[in-house]
Amino acid sequence: MVLTEAQLKWKLLNGVICVYKNAGVSVNNVRRTLIGHICEDLCKLESRPPLNHVYIEGDPTKSLTVSVAPKYSDSPLVTGPRYQPQDVRCSWATILGRDTSGVFVIGINKGARAAQKFHLSRPTRSYHIKGQLGYATDTYFRDGKVVEKASFGHVKQAKLDRVLASVQAAHQKHMFQQAGVDIQSQTAYELASRGMIRPPANTVPLLYNVRCTYFSPPDFTLEVTCINEYESYLKTLIHDIGIQLHTCATCTGIHCIRHGLFTLEHALLPKHWHLKHILDSMQECHQLIQQTVNNTVENTSPTLVPAEEQKNSFVN
Repeated sequence: MVLTEAQLKWKLLNGVICVYKNAGVSVNNVRRTLIGHICEDLCKLESRPPLNHVYIEGDPTKSLTVSVAPKYSDSPLVTGPRYQPQDVRCSWATILGRDTSGVFVIGINKGARAAQKFHLSRPTRSYHIKGQLGYATDTYFRDGKVVEKASFGHVKQAKLDRVLASVQAAHQKHMFQQAGVDIQSQTAYELASRGMIRPPANTVPLLYNVRCTYFSPPDFTLEVTCINEYESYLKTLIHDIGIQLHTCATCTGIHCIRHGLFTLEHALLPKHWHLKHILDSMQECHQLIQQTVNNTVENTSPTLVPAEEQKNSFVN
């Protein structure tokens, strides 16, 4: 049997892709849009013709006529498009909140299982979180109702850096508490020397690195590397930092710049969410994963949070 172009591309449509999610769009909308474009593009390709049906006509007492014609019940005019949204499986590795933009890893068809394995490998994610000093809202985000205002002229970058260092140190201490070891012990040193420490539970948010990349009051931007985080937690982080600075602060934007192996360079823009680009992205992501698996070596750095995070490996 010779496969048509649509059938061939359908068989290739199994893997992990990386897309760029815009802020204000839910993950379910991303999923629906992707599946809709995939089905639309597949239906435009050459597909199999309707199955044939054998017709036997005539008087049974005399000679009968046997003819073959396309089966009407298999025609796209009756059954609808050959490829429909319910035929495509699509799931994400880790959810992104509605107000978060950036790198979003998705598994399609058989790739849904690979996306789940990627999630279970518990990779870290990096964000650029924008904040604004001087006011607080009831949702900790810019679209909420303003509930408090405060002056921020006393806030300097040096003071912000000290607060961020304190936050990072507190989370590093919490890592060892989660591991059940004393931070001053030899066991803690040996644990840290094996690489980045991950909490035993996947429900405890931990920050591995927090630093300020932009400061122009009232606006500032933080770069955060973390695990087990969620959108409301990152919004609350900005609010809590404002309190420690003796003022108010509200989150104005959350941008995911890295998810494990995947960065913004690998993310498909919404205008490229079509079959050709999706298949290209699937191949690129597969090569990236395989290359990383082959080049992964054991991290022996004695630092608590290594400067270069050891790559997470999983087999697609």
